[in-house]
Amino acid sequence: MSNTTPTPGFPPPPPEQPAPAPAQKSRTNAVIIGSAAAVIAAVVATGVIVVKSNGDDSKPAAAAKSSAPAKAAAAEETEPTYTDIDADSFTIELRTTKRQCFGSAGCNLTVEPKLSMMIDSSSDDPDAVYEITYEIHGDESGPVIETAELSDQTNLNYTPSLIQTASSGTTVSVKITDISKQGV
Repeated sequence: MSNTTPTPGFPPPPPEQPAPAPAQKSRTNAVIIGSAAAVIAAVVATGVIVVKSNGDDSKPAAAAKSSAPAKAAAAEETEPTYTDIDADSFTIELRTTKRQCFGSAGCNLTVEPKLSMMIDSSSDDPDAVYEITYEIHGDESGPVIETAELSDQTNLNYTPSLIQTASSGTTVSVKITDISKQGV
C-alpha cells in the first residue's frame, strides 16, 4: 500500500501580507499635513507683503529704504586709501649691463634703471600701474628720456638704453622727472 495523498484541485492560498504599522501611516500623514500647512503659510505671508508694499508706506518699508544708504555708506568707509606716489617716493640708479670703449672716442653703454621704493609698499595701490619717466644725462647728444612701468608693486618693465659718451671718463646720471598713475 502506498501512502499517497490526493492533491487538492485549487492552488494554496497566498501567504498573508503583514498589515502596515499604524505608527508609520500616521507619521506619513503628519508629514503631508505639515507640508501643506507650511505652503499655505508661505502663500499668506507673501500676499501680505505684496499688499503692504503696493499701497502702504508703513514703517517697515521706510526702514528698508533708509537702511540701503547706510549700507552703501558703510561700504564706502571700508575702502582702503592709498598714498599718492610721486618722484620722491623712489630713488633711481643706473646699472651698466654692457660697456664698449673706443679709447679717446668715448664709450657705448647699455644701462638699465634700478628703482628703490622709499615708502612702505603696502601704502600704495596694489592694482595701480605707474609710468615712471626718467632722464639720463651723459649721452654725447644730450639727455635721453625713458619710461618704465611699475605694476603689482614689484614688476618693473623697461627697455634698456644705449648711451654714447664723449669720453671714457664721462659720468652718466639719472633723475626721475614724472610719475603718472595709469588705468585708475
